[in-house]
Amino acid sequence: MGQQTVLHLRFDLSPGHDPELLERLRRLLEDFTPRVQMLEPESTVLDLTGSLRFWHRDDRGITELIQLRTLALYGVRSGAGAAPNRMLAAMACALTPPGRRTVIDDSPDAITAFLRPRPVRQLPGVGAKAAATLAEYGLHTVGDVADVPQLTLQRLLGARAGRTLHERAQGRDTTIVDPTPTPASISTEHRFARDEIDPAQHRRALLALADDLGARLRGSGQVATGLTCTVRYADSSSTRRSRTLPEATLHTVLLARTAYAVYDSLGLQRARVRSIALRADALQPADRATRQLTLDASDDKPLAIEAVADRARARYGHQVIYPAALAITSPPPSARQWNRGGPPEDAHGRRAT
Repeated sequence: MGQQTVLHLRFDLSPGHDPELLERLRRLLEDFTPRVQMLEPESTVLDLTGSLRFWHRDDRGITELIQLRTLALYGVRSGAGAAPNRMLAAMACALTPPGRRTVIDDSPDAITAFLRPRPVRQLPGVGAKAAATLAEYGLHTVGDVADVPQLTLQRLLGARAGRTLHERAQGRDTTIVDPTPTPASISTEHRFARDEIDPAQHRRALLALADDLGARLRGSGQVATGLTCTVRYADSSSTRRSRTLPEATLHTVLLARTAYAVYDSLGLQRARVRSIALRADALQPADRATRQLTLDASDDKPLAIEAVADRARARYGHQVIYPAALAITSPPPSARQWNRGGPPEDAHGRRAT
């Protein structure tokens, strides 16, 4: 009972769920432990270390109880991963479908059995470039990496990245569960009708998502200081990358540029993508934003067009005007076809934050 126990939950929420649902789920989880960290848009992590003795249950038993209560009280299924640290719990949860659970015991043998067969890409922080570098030296699985000396990994990836990868390949993670509320954010998601391998369609979805986020930010008078892109694949695994924006913004063109940059950093090649989600992070009131002065006037035209488009949309609806790239192959998806995380839509197809 003295070992740390971390539970990672991923809720199976419907696109139009009650805006108060996440708050109700948080309060339910706090009945088990005060150390609850809500993660946008549908995940949460709990430190159950001090709760096992109180509830007279082991890791699996308390996980089953939590899943049962969320289902019975709110009709929400969840996939769960329980492990001795946050990294292992998150990896286990990512591999677990809704309604099921994966529990990793705190024994070295159990951790080794779970980690070693995994593709190295499943380790947090290992992107396409690092994975390609490791593959050149025959390092394809976490077990391959775990067998390599730390100094060798540092020569391949750099001092800091090599040291971090060595620790994670051994199953070690010291990240704590921080119950401090996360800054406000809004998110939007596109689910493809079928698993999509065409990068052009991926980028088209990113543009539509950035356009949606920009319109919602401007409508609510907020700016984003960061952007997170989550790509889910056909095997139910996912990759999430975050980036701090060069300057806080509410403009579609700047959001889209960052989204493209994050997407390009993933290095996807014929990946079967099931959905893409964008999240505007650490929102602030728009009057706090500053814009860096530049001698390049190329950005002024799209920003002026954006202001005109917002006025037209406010009067005639969201579909009256949209980026031309979204009309190349088919009519643009309506606001209600884009599965947004968060509260229900208003009359203009936007959601409150």
